[in-house]
Amino acid sequence: MLHRDRLWRLVGKAMALLLALVAIAMLAGYGLLSLLLDRPVVSNPVEGIPPSNKPLINLAPYSGAHPRLLDRVEDPYEYPIPVGEIGPHDHLYAGPPQYPFYCRTEDSHLGQPVVDNQHRIGIPVYKEVNGRKTAQVVGYSKDCLIPTQVTYYYLPEGSDGFKPFTGMRADIANASVNGRKVPFIVRVETGSINRFIYAIAALAPAEEFMAGVVERPDHELWNRRLIYQFRGGVGIGKVQGRLSVEGLLKRRKAQLRGGYAIAYSTANQTSNHYNIWLAEETAARVKRQFIARYGEPEYTVGIGGSGGAIQQYLIAQNLPGLLDAAIPLYSYPDMISQTNYVFDCELLEYYFDVLASNNPAWRDWAMRQRIAGMNSAETEFTMRDVLYDLALLIRQKSPHLASGSNECVKAWRGLTSLVNNPRYLYHAGRYSRGVLEKQHWTYWDDMKYVLGTDQYGFAHQTWDNVGVQYGLEALKVGDINAKEFLHLNANIGSWKPPQQMAPERYWKLGGIGGMAGLINFSPWGQHNMRLSPDKGQTPAPRSEAYLPAIQAAYRSGQVFVGYADIPIIDLRHYLDDELDMHHSFASLSTRLRLLEGQGDASNQLIWMTRRPHEPVVEAFDLIDRWLMNIGKYPDRSVAENRPADAQDRCFDSKGAVIADGVSVWDGDWNGKPAGVCTQHYPFYRESRMVAGAPVTGSVFKCHLQTIENALDRGVYGRVDMRPYRQDLKRIFPQGVCNYEHGDIGRPAGLMRDKSVTRPLGREEHKRG
Repeated sequence: MLHRDRLWRLVGKAMALLLALVAIAMLAGYGLLSLLLDRPVVSNPVEGIPPSNKPLINLAPYSGAHPRLLDRVEDPYEYPIPVGEIGPHDHLYAGPPQYPFYCRTEDSHLGQPVVDNQHRIGIPVYKEVNGRKTAQVVGYSKDCLIPTQVTYYYLPEGSDGFKPFTGMRADIANASVNGRKVPFIVRVETGSINRFIYAIAALAPAEEFMAGVVERPDHELWNRRLIYQFRGGVGIGKVQGRLSVEGLLKRRKAQLRGGYAIAYSTANQTSNHYNIWLAEETAARVKRQFIARYGEPEYTVGIGGSGGAIQQYLIAQNLPGLLDAAIPLYSYPDMISQTNYVFDCELLEYYFDVLASNNPAWRDWAMRQRIAGMNSAETEFTMRDVLYDLALLIRQKSPHLASGSNECVKAWRGLTSLVNNPRYLYHAGRYSRGVLEKQHWTYWDDMKYVLGTDQYGFAHQTWDNVGVQYGLEALKVGDINAKEFLHLNANIGSWKPPQQMAPERYWKLGGIGGMAGLINFSPWGQHNMRLSPDKGQTPAPRSEAYLPAIQAAYRSGQVFVGYADIPIIDLRHYLDDELDMHHSFASLSTRLRLLEGQGDASNQLIWMTRRPHEPVVEAFDLIDRWLMNIGKYPDRSVAENRPADAQDRCFDSKGAVIADGVSVWDGDWNGKPAGVCTQHYPFYRESRMVAGAPVTGSVFKCHLQTIENALDRGVYGRVDMRPYRQDLKRIFPQGVCNYEHGDIGRPAGLMRDKSVTRPLGREEHKRG
């Protein structure tokens, strides 16, 4: 063993030297610049920001009433936006507009944005001659606005993709509306609302195109149903987002073929931002534009995956009436409560890989799963594995040699840094160096008007791990012993406060920090961790969240607390065994929150299947029948109007129903024997749940109990931890979590405070 470790140390030193030489060589290669930075090198980066856009010091967190209890300020804009004119861009209640703001109108094939200043704020706009850009800058755009325009597309027979429509032709596929076959031609309206790009699409008769009357679309082929498309991703704001018209049409091809209309905005794609007030406000304004152009729909149904599912749940909770039904795909209850376990990921992986690498147990990925909760598995060898092993070699540790992986590594590596490190940004090339270095690039900063800011101008955070006993369940069942449990908790540590964070050394570099990311490559970001100085003799410090920020997250509707009284079909492919971040247990966490919040979850169905089967068409059909019942019997509840076949369900990859009914998803989460679907598609959990937290996944900051109380109450099961009383007190000087009392950060009477009656959007409401 000693000989092998010495060998790895020598190999590690050699690899570190080789990597440094490779880095120098790469710097000399102009053609490798984009690869090196792993970010676009653009010709028109954001050059400046408004002088008024200064860091906000000691901004108070939101302390008003929950948005579900508040009216919204009246929208003064007179819809529809005329073709050729600019839509509204001043926010109503979503906080002031963010700067910098990177425009993507050209990436969306909509042309350059409108010039709005001559002060080098935003991106440069160039003079065009015969439709081509010259080198002459005519001004700058800070708000990325574009005029409303109308184009037409058609679907060629036998094709999957849409093409621009310029006149009748023989190869146009058919659509079918009420049994009537018509040419599959779609009218698409695009423009900007709230600075983001919106799109509205619906079937159009060829005669409309021929007549050229774009202001007044023909409604003849619309089935009076509107789909609002939401999309996902992990975003931190300050970017407009890209619209792919062809992608939007292809995504909803089946529904367009049947006469549905589609509405969408890049503000409703969470890879661009996670400000739920902004997402909600923009969706409401896009819907007003649609109604002004087409008329009131019979209903509006949402659809979208991941962050697109989060938006549906939170909008249904926060602004009843905007959506009449929802089809969340690959859902989570919300984004902010995901950070509770996601920020544990790299702390745990660094512990397994480096701090406790002498313990052979952690070479077993199944053992890691006992602590991290999320699934792990043997995996195929990839380039990421090469880089992972390289990082271990640099630290003179033996490599894993592609032994396996888990959801933390495969799904969240790099994204953790994006969400939490103010000095990491994977698309840094879109901003000038001066702009880049003055901004805080985090999920938290994206919500600073909700969470508030500290004395340094950094947004407050909600992540807290004080009192969390990592691996508690593994200790109780005998997977780890008392000394391993204590060593883990003494060394796990936490993350440095934002003002102390340094640029990442992740292999993607991120553009901030230069060559340090390559020469000192580290996938874990341990230089931004608060670790023990002496291998656990002095326990590594834990992070304590700012309590008013947690309260603000609840009060502002960023947390899904279980109110969404509309028909919902929560639909996903089973991806747990692929180590995908969209783990199936999230659907059950949402169901539990519905049961806790509104006392009933019979308006939510959970459907799960395997690729390539996709029962989206069936979901739309069921939602349609369900909403028709509600329209026919308005005095009945949503649950009472459920069609008889509206049941929880699981399918196989070919679409055959494995089982359906009220008990198919039963299991440990609700204290019942495992149902048929649960047995077929087993669930995993996450690090806080296997440390004792409730399966709702909604505890940001736990109530604490003394070590003596924990020992007396049998927190450690049959394991006698009394001989380790002093070790526990040293590691947990404030006590350990008592999850029976819920979240200390959740405001009392959250959904009952009706004392504030003026609309959301007044300054006194936003700031409490």
